[in-house]
Amino acid sequence: MSSPARSGHERFFPESEIIVSKTDLKGRVTYANKTFCDIAGYDEAEVLGKPHSLIRHPDMPRAVFKLLWDTLEERKEIFAYVKNAARNGDFYWVFAHVTPSFAADGAVIGYHSNRRTPKRAAIDVVAPLYAQILAAEAQHKNGKEALAAGVACLTQTLAALKVSYEQFVLTV
Repeated sequence: MSSPARSGHERFFPESEIIVSKTDLKGRVTYANKTFCDIAGYDEAEVLGKPHSLIRHPDMPRAVFKLLWDTLEERKEIFAYVKNAARNGDFYWVFAHVTPSFAADGAVIGYHSNRRTPKRAAIDVVAPLYAQILAAEAQHKNGKEALAAGVACLTQTLAALKVSYEQFVLTV
Protein backbone atom coordinates (compact mmCIF):
# COMPACT_ATOMS: atom_id res chain seq x y z
CA MET A 1 0.00 0.00 0.00
CA SER A 2 1.76 3.12 -1.15
CA SER A 3 1.17 6.54 0.36
CA PRO A 4 -1.53 8.56 -1.41
CA ALA A 5 -0.99 12.10 -2.55
CA ARG A 6 -1.53 14.59 0.26
CA SER A 7 -4.94 16.22 0.07
CA GLY A 8 -4.27 18.96 2.62
CA HIS A 9 -7.66 18.21 4.17
CA GLU A 10 -7.77 17.63 7.93
CA ARG A 11 -10.00 14.96 9.41
CA PHE A 12 -11.41 15.02 12.92
CA PHE A 13 -12.89 12.44 15.25
CA PRO A 14 -15.20 13.03 18.22
CA GLU A 15 -13.61 13.84 21.58
CA SER A 16 -15.68 11.02 23.04
CA GLU A 17 -13.87 8.42 20.90
CA ILE A 18 -10.44 6.89 21.36
CA ILE A 19 -8.31 5.45 18.57
CA VAL A 20 -6.82 2.17 19.77
CA SER A 21 -4.26 -0.06 18.14
CA LYS A 22 -1.84 -2.75 19.20
CA THR A 23 1.31 -3.93 17.48
CA ASP A 24 3.80 -6.72 17.78
CA LEU A 25 7.45 -6.03 18.63
CA LYS A 26 8.21 -5.13 15.01
CA GLY A 27 5.41 -2.54 14.86
CA ARG A 28 2.98 -4.65 12.80
CA VAL A 29 -0.67 -4.03 13.65
CA THR A 30 -2.28 -6.85 15.63
CA TYR A 31 -5.43 -4.91 16.60
CA ALA A 32 -7.18 -1.78 15.35
CA ASN A 33 -10.50 -0.56 16.71
CA LYS A 34 -13.34 0.83 14.60
CA THR A 35 -12.34 4.44 15.28
CA PHE A 36 -8.82 3.73 13.99
CA CYS A 37 -10.19 2.15 10.83
CA ASP A 38 -12.78 4.89 10.27
CA ILE A 39 -10.39 7.84 10.63
CA ALA A 40 -7.56 6.17 8.68
CA GLY A 41 -9.92 4.94 5.95
CA TYR A 42 -9.00 1.25 6.06
CA ASP A 43 -10.87 -1.93 6.87
CA GLU A 44 -9.47 -3.88 9.79
CA ALA A 45 -8.37 -6.72 7.50
CA GLU A 46 -6.31 -4.23 5.48
CA VAL A 47 -4.24 -3.07 8.46
CA LEU A 48 -3.76 -6.31 10.39
CA GLY A 49 -0.21 -7.54 9.92
CA LYS A 50 0.84 -4.30 8.22
CA PRO A 51 3.42 -1.89 9.67
CA HIS A 52 1.82 0.77 11.85
CA SER A 53 3.84 3.25 9.79
CA LEU A 54 1.15 2.73 7.14
CA ILE A 55 -0.50 5.83 8.60
CA ARG A 56 2.72 7.83 9.04
CA HIS A 57 2.39 11.31 7.61
CA PRO A 58 5.46 12.71 5.81
CA ASP A 59 5.24 15.88 7.93
CA MET A 60 6.25 13.86 11.00
CA PRO A 61 9.94 14.20 11.86
CA ARG A 62 11.89 10.97 12.22
CA ALA A 63 13.42 12.34 15.43
CA VAL A 64 10.04 12.19 17.20
CA PHE A 65 9.65 8.53 16.28
CA LYS A 66 13.20 7.81 17.45
CA LEU A 67 12.31 9.34 20.80
CA LEU A 68 9.13 7.25 20.90
CA TRP A 69 10.93 3.97 20.12
CA ASP A 70 13.85 4.75 22.47
CA THR A 71 11.36 5.39 25.29
CA LEU A 72 9.46 2.17 24.59
CA GLU A 73 12.73 0.20 24.50
CA GLU A 74 13.32 1.47 28.05
CA ARG A 75 9.99 -0.19 28.92
CA LYS A 76 8.42 3.22 29.59
CA GLU A 77 5.25 4.87 28.32
CA ILE A 78 5.29 7.97 26.16
CA PHE A 79 2.85 10.71 25.28
CA ALA A 80 3.25 12.40 21.90
CA TYR A 81 1.43 14.56 19.40
CA VAL A 82 1.37 12.80 16.05
CA LYS A 83 0.15 13.83 12.63
CA ASN A 84 -1.17 10.77 10.79
CA ALA A 85 -2.13 10.17 7.18
CA ALA A 86 -5.45 8.71 6.11
CA ARG A 87 -5.66 6.39 3.13
CA ASN A 88 -7.04 9.10 0.82
CA GLY A 89 -4.29 11.62 1.65
CA ASP A 90 -6.17 13.51 4.37
CA PHE A 91 -4.41 14.02 7.70
CA TYR A 92 -5.44 13.95 11.33
CA TRP A 93 -3.71 14.93 14.56
CA VAL A 94 -3.77 12.79 17.68
CA PHE A 95 -2.53 12.97 21.24
CA ALA A 96 -1.03 9.51 21.63
CA HIS A 97 -0.29 7.48 24.73
CA VAL A 98 1.90 4.52 23.79
CA THR A 99 2.89 1.79 26.22
CA PRO A 100 4.71 -1.51 26.07
CA SER A 101 2.51 -4.58 26.54
CA PHE A 102 3.94 -7.13 28.97
CA ALA A 103 3.58 -10.90 29.26
CA ALA A 104 3.02 -12.51 32.66
CA ASP A 105 6.79 -13.05 32.98
CA GLY A 106 7.47 -9.33 32.40
CA ALA A 107 8.71 -9.68 28.83
CA VAL A 108 7.61 -6.99 26.38
CA ILE A 109 5.37 -8.66 23.80
CA GLY A 110 4.12 -5.66 21.85
CA TYR A 111 2.83 -2.12 22.12
CA HIS A 112 -0.53 -0.54 22.84
CA SER A 113 -1.55 2.94 21.74
CA ASN A 114 -4.56 5.03 22.70
CA ARG A 115 -5.05 8.26 20.80
CA ARG A 116 -7.35 11.11 21.73
CA THR A 117 -8.41 14.30 20.02
CA PRO A 118 -5.70 16.87 20.71
CA LYS A 119 -6.28 20.41 21.89
CA ARG A 120 -6.05 22.79 18.91
CA ALA A 121 -3.88 25.19 20.94
CA ALA A 122 -1.36 22.36 21.43
CA ILE A 123 -1.22 21.62 17.71
CA ASP A 124 -0.62 25.32 17.07
CA VAL A 125 2.57 24.98 19.17
CA VAL A 126 3.63 21.47 18.13
CA ALA A 127 3.18 21.80 14.35
CA PRO A 128 5.76 24.62 13.94
CA LEU A 129 8.25 22.73 16.13
CA TYR A 130 7.80 19.59 14.04
CA ALA A 131 8.24 21.65 10.85
CA GLN A 132 11.50 23.05 12.26
CA ILE A 133 12.76 19.54 13.10
CA LEU A 134 11.69 18.22 9.70
CA ALA A 135 13.55 21.08 7.99
CA ALA A 136 16.71 20.17 9.94
CA GLU A 137 16.32 16.55 8.82
CA ALA A 138 15.71 17.58 5.20
CA GLN A 139 19.10 19.31 5.02
CA HIS A 140 20.78 15.91 4.88
CA LYS A 141 20.57 13.23 2.18
CA ASN A 142 22.12 10.58 4.41
CA GLY A 143 19.45 9.01 6.66
CA LYS A 144 21.66 8.75 9.74
CA GLU A 145 22.81 12.34 9.40
CA ALA A 146 19.23 13.51 8.86
CA LEU A 147 18.04 11.70 11.96
CA ALA A 148 20.95 13.06 14.01
CA ALA A 149 20.15 16.60 12.84
CA GLY A 150 16.50 16.16 13.80
CA VAL A 151 17.37 14.78 17.21
CA ALA A 152 19.80 17.66 17.78
CA CYS A 153 17.14 20.20 16.79
CA LEU A 154 14.57 18.62 19.12
CA THR A 155 17.07 18.33 21.97
CA GLN A 156 18.25 21.94 21.60
CA THR A 157 14.69 23.26 21.48
CA LEU A 158 13.66 21.36 24.60
CA ALA A 159 16.86 22.40 26.41
CA ALA A 160 16.15 26.04 25.59
CA LEU A 161 12.64 25.58 27.03
CA LYS A 162 14.14 23.75 30.05
CA VAL A 163 11.69 20.85 29.68
CA SER A 164 11.71 17.20 28.69
CA TYR A 165 9.65 16.10 25.71
CA GLU A 166 7.09 14.62 28.12
CA GLN A 167 6.84 17.88 30.05
CA PHE A 168 6.52 19.76 26.77
CA VAL A 169 3.65 17.67 25.41
CA LEU A 170 1.81 17.55 28.71
CA THR A 171 1.92 21.32 29.19
CA VAL A 172 1.26 22.75 25.72
